[in-house]
Amino acid sequence: MSLSVVHSRALLGLQARPVLVEVHLANGLPNFTLVGLADTEVKEARERVRSAIANSGLDFPLNKRITVNLAPADLPKDSGRFDLPIALGILAAAGQLDAARLEAFEFAGELSLGGQLRPVRGALAMALAAAGARALVLPKASAQEAACVSEARVYAAGDLAEVVRQFLPGEQAADEPWARVSPAERPPAPPQPDMAEVKGQAAARRAVEVAAAGGHSLLLMGPPGSGKSMLAQRLAGLLPPMDLQAALESAAIASLAGRFAPERWALRPTCAPHHTASAVALVGGGSPPRPGEISLAHGGVLFLDELPEFPRAALEALREPLETGRIHIARAAQRTEFPARFQLVAAMNPCPCGYLGSSVRACRCSAEQVARYQGKISGPLLDRIDLQVEVAALPPDELVQGGRGEPSAAIAARVQAAHHVAQERQDCSNAALSGQALDEHCALHEGARPLLTQAATRLGWSGRSIHRCLKVARTIADLAGSAHIQVPHLAEAIQYRRGLKEG
Repeated sequence: MSLSVVHSRALLGLQARPVLVEVHLANGLPNFTLVGLADTEVKEARERVRSAIANSGLDFPLNKRITVNLAPADLPKDSGRFDLPIALGILAAAGQLDAARLEAFEFAGELSLGGQLRPVRGALAMALAAAGARALVLPKASAQEAACVSEARVYAAGDLAEVVRQFLPGEQAADEPWARVSPAERPPAPPQPDMAEVKGQAAARRAVEVAAAGGHSLLLMGPPGSGKSMLAQRLAGLLPPMDLQAALESAAIASLAGRFAPERWALRPTCAPHHTASAVALVGGGSPPRPGEISLAHGGVLFLDELPEFPRAALEALREPLETGRIHIARAAQRTEFPARFQLVAAMNPCPCGYLGSSVRACRCSAEQVARYQGKISGPLLDRIDLQVEVAALPPDELVQGGRGEPSAAIAARVQAAHHVAQERQDCSNAALSGQALDEHCALHEGARPLLTQAATRLGWSGRSIHRCLKVARTIADLAGSAHIQVPHLAEAIQYRRGLKEG
């Protein structure tokens, strides 16, 4: 047979689209042609495949005209994931493999010149797409990722020769296929930062607890060294555990970026990009589009330290995903969507020198410098941040003599209890409430309505600000075990939304 077809998959966003690798051998001048909207690294497979076949003790058809088509032709293909299916297709077309047995499998893997298989990105996305269909044959490192999907049948191989032995024709074929990969025993999770290490800061600790319980965004403002970063880095450890579906989705995004780590399985991610990150680095992009930091933080925390120092375009790009939990990346040739349900935690100084309002050191900034610095954060973005908290610098005696605070385990227990109440009541976090559900579940006690009206009028709140204050108040009521939002719950929520401009 001079024609063979091998199944594989190409990544388009978080989707793994099926690809047919069609190989035809014909008489004529020796040539190796690869078509099908292949990127540069895919076209380079010609040289890798030729050397890998020869160095694996197999016969490369030197005197044939080889045509490889990656179908569908309008789907972009990138990376070296097609090396293995191309090599198998050539061998099957040359009659060295049983082409019929290849039909039940999908293949992906980059080949070295010596025939060894190297891992590929997006193994988890491929496993999610192939679950219940064909079995997957992947390099060993990638197979361990894909095996996290229990419904997928995954087989691992170390080199091209090992794969070829399973599909030799007739009596030469192996008696039994190699063993299916099962999820390996994962290494123990790394220790998480503990809230007990944060001294003092009772108000800020309370705000972090409220943010964790309701899934709210949080802005911490204070002088240098007041503990803003310590608080932000400990938020993920307070969040409720991830369910299986959420863990798979988070791991699949990490796999797309080559960041999957077995020891981080089912742990809430925390992404902390540097303030020089561009808008594309934050929200994703490129060709083909890849996930940005907000998608890598899906299900976890996105920590933006030194918030005013980020480029304005990068910060404004966060406005849509903060509302919708998804990011749509539109390019001339294609449109891709990534999940981005992250919890934003930002930290900033109140002024360029950092000591505005500090009792420890005098501020040396002019009113104009302060206004310009704080003005780097637009009103629409600030309006989308639920809790805006001042973190004061602690006096030296409290820092030196202060004992350990309440540990994360105790706070996480309260957070999980409040989260469970919200899930039972409305099947989503309080931060995700909208429309009729917001009116139904955030109804105010009769005495609290005048307080909200007065605060909204005095502080010039928008409709979004009022709704977000109600969501925070609902979370505070859940932490207090109250079925209704009382005046103390609303008063605390109002304190968290006094805002950078009004504060």
